[in-house]
Amino acid sequence: MITMWLRIAHRFQVSRTPVREAIRQLAASGLIEMRAHRSSIVARPSTAQLIGMFEAMAELEALCARMAAERMTIAERDALEAAHEELRLLVRYGNPQPYHEVNEAFHSTIYSGAHNDYLAQLTQATRARVRPFRRAQFRNLGRLAKSHAEHDLILAAILRGNREGAARAMRDHIMTVREEYEAYAHSI
Repeated sequence: MITMWLRIAHRFQVSRTPVREAIRQLAASGLIEMRAHRSSIVARPSTAQLIGMFEAMAELEALCARMAAERMTIAERDALEAAHEELRLLVRYGNPQPYHEVNEAFHSTIYSGAHNDYLAQLTQATRARVRPFRRAQFRNLGRLAKSHAEHDLILAAILRGNREGAARAMRDHIMTVREEYEAYAHSI
């Protein structure tokens, strides 16, 4: 493993310490598997594990949306609307990378708007674990527009203070993300 760290450090002209820390962080997030006395490999969750991660993500995000519908301040609601409008403009360009970045902000605004720091941290940690899979689904034809339409429902429920509607719309959105990822994975 030290040889691998040395090669990476040399390639990027950094010391072994930041490489070792980056690999540990990747392992902690479940993105790579560290094998004793051998190299690390990219983690490939089973279908059952992936479904479980998305189900947990859907429930965590639904809880955040439910609380945000009740607790978001006017400034937070304005920030959520602004992110949603930016996403609408990005749909026109069809480039998944900037859409993904603003999408992260949209969801993070909902997490913080729940005003429950522990829930926000737990949701962010789970989101980090499923991020590569969530991100891949944006490559499906028409997915950006569909995602934005799903956000419409979430945003409308939050702005109306409809707790159950916000939770349902968010849960449905995340389960659609899972389905879209599965469609993408089967197409490659």
